[in-house]
Amino acid sequence: MNWFILGIYGLALTFVLLYSVVQIHLVILYLRNRKTKKEQLPKLLDKEWPLVTIQLPLYNELYVTKRLIENIALIDYPQDKLEIQVLDDSTDKTTDIVRKTIADLGIRGNHIKLVRRPRREGYKAGALKYGMRKMTGEFVAIFDADFLPKPDFLRVTIPYLVRNAQLGVVQTRWGHINKDYNLLTKCQAFGLDAHFIVEQSGRNFGGHFINFNGTGGVWRKKCIEDAGHWQADTLTEDLDLSYRAQLKGWKFKYLEDITAPAELPITMNALKSQQFRWTKGAAENTIKNLSRVLKSNLPLSTKTHSFFHLMNSAIFLCILICSFLSVPILLIKVNHIEFNLLFKLASVFIISLLFLMIFYGVTYFKDRKFTVLKLFRFLVAFPIFLAMSMGLGIHNTIAVIEGLLGKKSPFVRTPKFNIAEEGKNWTQNIYRITNIGLVTYLEGLSALYFLFGVLLSIHLKDYTMIYLETILFFGYSGVFFYSVKHSTAN
Repeated sequence: MNWFILGIYGLALTFVLLYSVVQIHLVILYLRNRKTKKEQLPKLLDKEWPLVTIQLPLYNELYVTKRLIENIALIDYPQDKLEIQVLDDSTDKTTDIVRKTIADLGIRGNHIKLVRRPRREGYKAGALKYGMRKMTGEFVAIFDADFLPKPDFLRVTIPYLVRNAQLGVVQTRWGHINKDYNLLTKCQAFGLDAHFIVEQSGRNFGGHFINFNGTGGVWRKKCIEDAGHWQADTLTEDLDLSYRAQLKGWKFKYLEDITAPAELPITMNALKSQQFRWTKGAAENTIKNLSRVLKSNLPLSTKTHSFFHLMNSAIFLCILICSFLSVPILLIKVNHIEFNLLFKLASVFIISLLFLMIFYGVTYFKDRKFTVLKLFRFLVAFPIFLAMSMGLGIHNTIAVIEGLLGKKSPFVRTPKFNIAEEGKNWTQNIYRITNIGLVTYLEGLSALYFLFGVLLSIHLKDYTMIYLETILFFGYSGVFFYSVKHSTAN
């Protein structure tokens, strides 16, 4: 049994280590290329600006619909070449808000159309596909309900697509309109910034596959059609289409310096809903697209990065295994001296934590002058982010397992609140999730389990696992606390 536990633990640790090595390679690619001369925005003559469609997929978005449409109406682009589709599948009063907002803006000459389907088939992917049948644009920009792109968005993205016929997508970086709202939004911004600054940029610099992030980007219509169109058999239709398009030979361009601000979930249950969809969708894409990548003629380096890109959801499974085996591993280490050499060799895995600190540190200090105070703040922010991420381990691992096993579930939208300032009341939001599920109780029990691990480490005077156990205790405690608090708040 001891060898079995050590074997499972070792395999999980090995995957975490390899994943962190790939992440540090992205850091190297990013640092090596970020100071290179930026490509100049291609210039277009007035007659060269193409027909563009903006698609706004909506489903029951009472709180952000008006804000979204009014913001999109400010987009600076030739009005005779711009079409705006509000792809509304709503079953509540959102549709009334859409109609009234469009009517009010119509006086100003905005070309905004309400598009409703007979049936909500295929969720967001189905809505985008339905809208494409009716669109007039050669290119299509997509924004989710909580996004507020700047007026020059099309002016700074479309020229790249016009000048490069092989370019299928231009993706921009997500910004955050409520980054400092609470601890949850700060942690989310900490993690998302690393994805959008280091991961996306590093992969793009290295010529590897990146992904359209579902919003804040522009597609070439021909690319979508050539890649097999939007498909709803995964919960992350954006990642799926991205891989199918790049396997067809289409190129993607990532613009780190162009941001599309958006709203981060402000409650734990909204965050869990979003994380479940993203994590399960990634696992579904592993099943759907990984074999296609491995069988392709792509360079080995691109296959390697694609492997860990598509398999990134598995990191939750591996960390969960390492987490819950940490207590048995501690007991084996103390009671079986015959494994001492093995544990000494295993200390190399601490490099995974160092690599991840570097990965997030590069992002953190990108726009900050390095000072001792800033370093201290990072050293506080990093374990807090790590704790929250690990605290979602059970929840996200369930999503991974369901995705790998092919269990289907509906596309559940993330509740939007239209709240950017701390102190504003959100408890009356009709979309907020109020049920406390079994997983939440398991998270509470897990917090007690890891507290036991901390106390056991102190009792045995072996502190090998105490940092991990402490992070896990605070992580699961925090996730449990916020889940209950946000479910029961009045």
